[in-house]
Amino acid sequence: MELKGKEIAVLVEQLYEDLELWYPVLRFREAGAIVHIVGPKKARYPSKHGYEAEADLSADMAKTKNFDAVIIPGGYSPDHMRRHPAMVDLVREAAKADKVVAAICHGGWMLCSAGVVKGKKATCYFSIKDDLVNAGAEYVDEEVVRDGNLITSRFPDDLPAFCRSIIEALH
Repeated sequence: MELKGKEIAVLVEQLYEDLELWYPVLRFREAGAIVHIVGPKKARYPSKHGYEAEADLSADMAKTKNFDAVIIPGGYSPDHMRRHPAMVDLVREAAKADKVVAAICHGGWMLCSAGVVKGKKATCYFSIKDDLVNAGAEYVDEEVVRDGNLITSRFPDDLPAFCRSIIEALH
């Protein structure tokens, strides 16, 4: 098991992109990691397509020291996530602690709100490119961009490369 002993937080809020949450959750559980779905509170959150994900941990109870990685799926959920200071703080603290912080698609909004992209190379869904650039990131249009422990991707088609890069960073 390539991720045995690793603990990963996957963030959730309403209107998440189904594949961008479930692909990493299942891939990393299959690889032996303990994966927590972390929301603003322990509750059920509907995806863009109505599939619910249940947060087993609230953001205010999630401690950065307990995680090796924090993953931010896209969809419209990052716009809802960043309205909760505890969610933004978790991302900021993970980046400061040099943990793996990974965002795909609109997940870049959380990176902007947490103030962790200044001077970093990153990618995202094209419609939020200006947000990343205005937050100080150097935008790169590639399937996965890794700058230290910051990993970003653009959309669901990039998930295999995104997850491979996260696994590499966790070793």
